[in-house]
Parts: sequence; structure tokens; C-alpha cells
Amino acid sequence: MKTYCIILLAACASLASAQQRNVTSILEVLDVTNGNRTVVKEFPYRIEAPNWTPDGQWLVYNSGGKLYKLSPDSPGEPEMINTGFAARCNNDHVIAADGSQIAISNGTKEDGKSRVYTLPIQGGTPRLITPLGPSYLHGWSPDGKQLAYCAERNGNFDVYVIPAEGGEEIRLTTAEGLDDGPEYSPCGEYIWFNSVRTGLMQVWRMKKDGSEQTQMTFDETRNSWFPHVSPDGKSIIFITYYKGDLEPGQHLPNKNVELRIMPATGGEPKTLVKLFGGQGTINVNSWAPDSKHVAFVSYRLNKP
Repeated sequence: MKTYCIILLAACASLASAQQRNVTSILEVLDVTNGNRTVVKEFPYRIEAPNWTPDGQWLVYNSGGKLYKLSPDSPGEPEMINTGFAARCNNDHVIAADGSQIAISNGTKEDGKSRVYTLPIQGGTPRLITPLGPSYLHGWSPDGKQLAYCAERNGNFDVYVIPAEGGEEIRLTTAEGLDDGPEYSPCGEYIWFNSVRTGLMQVWRMKKDGSEQTQMTFDETRNSWFPHVSPDGKSIIFITYYKGDLEPGQHLPNKNVELRIMPATGGEPKTLVKLFGGQGTINVNSWAPDSKHVAFVSYRLNKP
């Protein structure tokens, strides 16, 4: 189950406030060809889930319910993206392939449930796409026509798609337990996601219509989350938690985790880097356009 969906709104706000104060966030770039890590900027508060813009000019992240952008090459003061009334943005946000729009997941004021909205990348008034909540965005089809998201409906979390302009949502998965993190491949023919249906959280892939659901990782020592496809379609990077550190359906902050990579055709994953992080590290696709670099966030707990 989405760990943050069952927390009362007031408690969630209190927790977020405490996390903002008690952690240092390190925005980093990883070279997947050699494992080298480069620190872009440190923040004396929590930031989460960097996206790389398709032109490679900006990293977009969320912090304190707002969205910000920062140049990875000359990281000065971050610029806030105007999201209007959407002031409870979480770490599920995705940029359209043409770079013109960003889709966000925002905790609606009326009931606190996350819903999906779209707005211009330069900022503007959000447009509601998913009337039902909770809905947590993770993917935007390359042709710009569909959004993919995890949603809780009738007590079960599954993968859904909906037209990017709004309309009727379509349920793609029906397995018991949590199916999460749906993301389109660059060719647009597949959706990658993660599922607990076989016990531990594992990486899966299916056709864009929900057919041919296929398990892609078989790790019995780790829970594998949030598969992200490189722009060239060749590689998958994902985050893993160690078995026993949490329940398979949880993706918590402040854990020892690994970023792992595998071929998009399948095969044995390998560890790229070990770090302290988890929730917020790599929730959404943060590949650079060159398919060689990935942005992520590691964390350091501050002494009280």
C-alpha cells in the first residue's frame, strides 16, 4: 500500500515539517558508465524526485509541496515553478516528452487525496485530469496522449491510464496487493511497473494495453521499485530496499538502498551505487537526455 496514503493529513503535515528540518538533501548526478557521482547541490532541508528536462537544461524537483527547477551545470538559487493552487505537490511528477508541460500529483485541499493535474512547464493554472483519488502519476506516453498512474480504487492499488486531456480511466492491472510506478518505454509500446504479486516487490513489464504482464526481476534479497527507462530504450535503472528493512509494499525514507541497472531486454541487474535514501531518491524518471547520466537525491540526517 502507498505508505503515505493512510496517514491523516495533519499527521502527514507534521511529519513533513519534521523531515524538512532534520535532513540534508544531496542532489547528485550519477554516470552509469563508470559509477562516478557528482554533487550538484546540497540543501539543508528535504527535496525529492528530480526530473531532467528533455533539453537537458534543468532538473525539476519537489520540496515542501512546491516544484522547483535548478541548472545541473550552474546550480545557483533554485527557481520555483508556479503551480497556482496546487501547493501540496508530492514526488510523483513527470515532464512531457516535448518539454512543454509537466504533470503533477497534488494533495487536493478538500480531502487530502492525491490527484493528477497538468500545467505548462513554465508554470500556470493546473488542470485536473483524474477526478478520483488517490492517484499517483508516474508516466506520460511519448506521443503525449496518455498518462499512467497508480491509483487506489475499492481498496486495491493498481495501474491505470487516462487520456492526457482527461476522460475515462482504464485499469490495466488486477493483481491483489500493490502495483505501482508505471512508466512508458520510449517506443511507447510497453509500460514498466513494480508489483508485490509474487511476494517481494519486483520489476514488471507489460504491453501498453495491459497485456503480457511479465516479471523482469527475480531478486530474493531486495525489494525493487520504480523502474526508469533510459531515453535510448536500452537500460532500466531502479531503486532497491533490503529484504527485512521494511514491508515489500513500503518505500520509506531514511533507509540504506541501492540504485541498480539492467538491460531493457532483461537480464541480471548490477548495483551502480549504495546510498542512504529511499523515498524521494528516484521516484520518477531522472535520466539525462544522453542516457548516460541519472539525477538522484541522497540524504544525511542532521543531529537534533
